[in-house]
Amino acid sequence: MASSSTIPKAATIHELCHVAPTATADSAAEQRLSVTFFDMPWLNFHSIRRLLFYQFPCSKSHFLETIVPNLTKSLSKTLKNYRPLAGNLLYPLNSDMPEFRYVPGDSVPVTIAEANEASDFDYLTGNQSRIADEFYPFVPDLPEPRIDSESGFKIVPLFSVQITLFPGSGICIGFCNHHSIGDASSIVGFMKAWSSVCRLGGDDELWDQSVPFPFYDRSVIKDPLGLKNIFWNKLKGIKIEAVPLTFPTNLVRATYVLHKNDIQKLKNLVLSKNPDSPHVSSFTVTAAYVWTCLVKSAAEAGEEVDPDEPEYFAFAVDARARLNPPVSSDYFGNCLALAKTASTHRRLKDADGFFTAAKLIGDLISEKVNKRDEVLSDAATWFTDYLALFGKRLFSVSGSPKFNLYEMDFGWGNPKKHEAVSIDGGSSMSLSKSGQSDGGLEICLSLPKLKMDAFATVFLDEIMKP
Repeated sequence: MASSSTIPKAATIHELCHVAPTATADSAAEQRLSVTFFDMPWLNFHSIRRLLFYQFPCSKSHFLETIVPNLTKSLSKTLKNYRPLAGNLLYPLNSDMPEFRYVPGDSVPVTIAEANEASDFDYLTGNQSRIADEFYPFVPDLPEPRIDSESGFKIVPLFSVQITLFPGSGICIGFCNHHSIGDASSIVGFMKAWSSVCRLGGDDELWDQSVPFPFYDRSVIKDPLGLKNIFWNKLKGIKIEAVPLTFPTNLVRATYVLHKNDIQKLKNLVLSKNPDSPHVSSFTVTAAYVWTCLVKSAAEAGEEVDPDEPEYFAFAVDARARLNPPVSSDYFGNCLALAKTASTHRRLKDADGFFTAAKLIGDLISEKVNKRDEVLSDAATWFTDYLALFGKRLFSVSGSPKFNLYEMDFGWGNPKKHEAVSIDGGSSMSLSKSGQSDGGLEICLSLPKLKMDAFATVFLDEIMKP
């Protein structure tokens, strides 16, 4: 991410504090976690940044004297069970393996801020196109890594938080994590635990039973193919570094909602075309629809694309239940398999483009993703396969329909809006359950304005067709 000096100034920082896990009987002990082959692809990936906006008008004094202490106290209690988030990634400067380490005294940086009067809460929480840069004053940075020459490691922080008051309107909780420490399932689980502890008055003994305690045992991740060593050798050779954002980004963000009846309509269309389709899920039809709408809007957005140019689609798959043997759903870390498929610009742009995309995605899920012995079948070539896609026409998905970020109630009700800020600068959409439509899905895109306007026209025209 770009340095904070380049971010638009729309918030006043009141305090930067550090929240450590609540002391326990074993809090004097350090906690080390090995890096598995599932964590390896994310070691140099950009940080994941999300914002939760809550409609909760309160005074500045109530915010600083009541809301902030409740949030930091409950964060400390929650971190007691999530100590690795307060720790660091130890990235070796020599040939050693990386690892995660928490030692007593480690903590999570928390920024307490207040939005300036010019910041429009209702504007930021709308669905319409909004200037992407205007979200960054509310996004926390991860502290810069530091070099420990004595130990031979680069010390990389893993998690940070920002709590921002919008006077007279609400509160925004921003959180940022290094992807290597955990996938969305793990981080969303942590946030649900924190909101539960806060809502219940800071009593972690009344932990919401719908949120399982995290499970850290890395021995459950079996690696008979030696993928960890294969990936580490690849990573040492290519030295991928995340490209920082620069401002202005010249991007706009917009949210699109597919209601339950819209999704059913898309499913019915696929089944009427091909009754024997092996996998027609909400994810399949939503991803296929957005992918083809982007392709069909390319010309209107000013893109000149050869009709035979490949169009790639990729997404991450939660592999916990798909491994052999399966891994518990409460496993904390990364457990994502990578899946991809492709077509051509011509095929996706024509009248049957949606059906082509739905078949490709449905077949991929049926033949690879949902077969326990297939989900890792091409894992050894993940790095080379995806490096080959750099610079190509690639569309991907961040998030999943199974994640409901609108359930995170800290005691002020459910969020009014969720924003996955980290899709800025990449050709991907965020996907989650909708907070506005029961049974619907929420799609967020970040694109240049001309491209967003062209996409919006196609998206709305296609779904409104009888």
